[in-house]
Amino acid sequence: MSVDSYQTPLNSRYSSKEMQYNFSDKKKFSTWRKLWLLLAESEKELGLEITDEQLEEMKQNIDNIDFELAAKEEKILRHDVMAHVHTFGAACPKAAAIIHLGATSCYVGDNTDLILLRDGLDILLPKVARCIDRLAKFADQYKSVATLGFTHLQPAQLTTVGKRACLWIQELVMDEMNLRETRNNLRFRGVKGTTGTQASFLQLFEGDHNKVKELDAKVTAKAGFQRSYMVTGQTYSRKVDADVMSRLSSMGATAHKIATDIRLLASRKEVEEPFEKTQIGSSAMAYKRNPMRSERICSLARHLMSLVQSTLNTAAVQWMERTLDDSANRRITLAEGFLTADAVLQTLQNVTEGLVVYPNVIGRHIAEELPFMATENFIMAMVKAGGDRQECHEQIRVLSQQAGDKVKLEGGDNDLIQRIKANPYFAPIHADLDKLMDPSTFVGRAPEQVDEFLNAEVHPVLEQYKDQLSGSVTLAV
Repeated sequence: MSVDSYQTPLNSRYSSKEMQYNFSDKKKFSTWRKLWLLLAESEKELGLEITDEQLEEMKQNIDNIDFELAAKEEKILRHDVMAHVHTFGAACPKAAAIIHLGATSCYVGDNTDLILLRDGLDILLPKVARCIDRLAKFADQYKSVATLGFTHLQPAQLTTVGKRACLWIQELVMDEMNLRETRNNLRFRGVKGTTGTQASFLQLFEGDHNKVKELDAKVTAKAGFQRSYMVTGQTYSRKVDADVMSRLSSMGATAHKIATDIRLLASRKEVEEPFEKTQIGSSAMAYKRNPMRSERICSLARHLMSLVQSTLNTAAVQWMERTLDDSANRRITLAEGFLTADAVLQTLQNVTEGLVVYPNVIGRHIAEELPFMATENFIMAMVKAGGDRQECHEQIRVLSQQAGDKVKLEGGDNDLIQRIKANPYFAPIHADLDKLMDPSTFVGRAPEQVDEFLNAEVHPVLEQYKDQLSGSVTLAV
C-alpha cells in the first residue's frame, strides 16, 4: 500500500476484497473486452465477415491488459475507450480491425456499469441476509426478556429485548426486498449506437431491422440479462443509478437506526457490541468500553445516505441524449456507494454476531420504573377487592408524587411499593403486589409476536439464502 498518495479508507480499512474487485480496473476493463468479444461473436453469427481466428485471439487476450500502454494512449487521445480499443488491438493484431465494430463508447462503458451494479447487488444481498439471520437468532433467544420500552426517549410500557430486535429485522427485510427487486429489474443498455437509434448497426446490416434487433437480443442474453432497455439516448437513463443508490441509501438509514439503538443501550449498560480483550476504549479513560463499531456504522451510513443526492443531480442535468458531466461524478459515486454499503453490512454483521445482553442491569432499570407503570394494575386489583376506583386513583396519585419527589429531588430509589405496603388502604392487595409487579405480565404479546414474525416474514426470506448464511466477519481494524 502506497503511503505517499491518498488511499481511500473504504479499501484500506472497511470494505471487502470481493467488492473492491468488483469496482477494480481489472474487472472493468476485462469486462469491456468481454463485451467487445460478445459483440463480435454476435455480429459473426448474423453474417458479418468475422473469422473464428479473430474471435479466438480476442478470447485469449481478455485478461492480458497492458495498463501502461492504455495509460499512454489515453494521455494522447484523451479518450479512455479508444485508448483501450488500441490497447486491445495491439494484443490482438488479427482482430484489431473488427474490435468495437459499429459500437459507441457507451456500449462498453454503460453496459459494464450495469454489470457492475448487478454483480455488486449480488454481493450485498447475502450480506443483508446474514445480518437478518444473526438478529433473528438474537430475537428468538431474547424474545421473553422484558425490558423498558422507550417513546420520546423516555421510559414507556415494557417490551422485550427480542421484540425490539424484530423492529430492526423488519427494516432489513424491507431492504432485502427492495435491493432484490432493484437487482431483478436491472436491464442491459444493449446495442444501441451513438444516440440510441441503432443507426450504425442498421448500416452494418444493410438496412435489415430484424438483424439489428436480433443483435441487441443476442448480446443482451450473452451478457446475462433477460432484457435490455427498449429506448436509450447515448446512455441508459441516469435515473437507474439514482434508483439503485436510493435503495442503498435506504439500507444505510436502517443500519444507522440499528447502530444508534445499540449505542443508546450501551450507554445504559443493557446491551453491548463485541469488545475484544485487548481493545482500548479511550486513550485517556482506561475503563471505557466505547461502542466504536456501532459508531463506525453510523459514520459510514451517513456518507452512504448522502450519495443519493449526487445521482439525483446527475439524472436531472442530462441534456437531450446525454452530456458528459455525468462521467467523473459517476466514477466516484457508484463505486463509493457500493463500497460504503458493503462496509456498513460487514460491520453490522460483526456487531450482530457478538451482541451481549445484561439481564440484571435491564432488571434493575425495570425495577426503577415499573412501580409507576403498575399503578393501573393496582387500581384494577383494588376495585376487584371492593374498593372505589376514584378514591383508589387519588391514593395512588398522592403516593406516586411522593415517590417521584424521592427520586427527582432527593436522588433516592423509587419507593412507591414500600409506600403502598405501608398504607393500610391497600391492605386488600398487599399479598398480591409481587404478582402484580411481575414484568412478564407487562409485555403483552411481545414473545408471541416475535415467533409469529420470524415464522411468517423472516424465515421465508432466509430460505432464499440458506447456502450463503455461514461464515463470520472479522474486521480489519
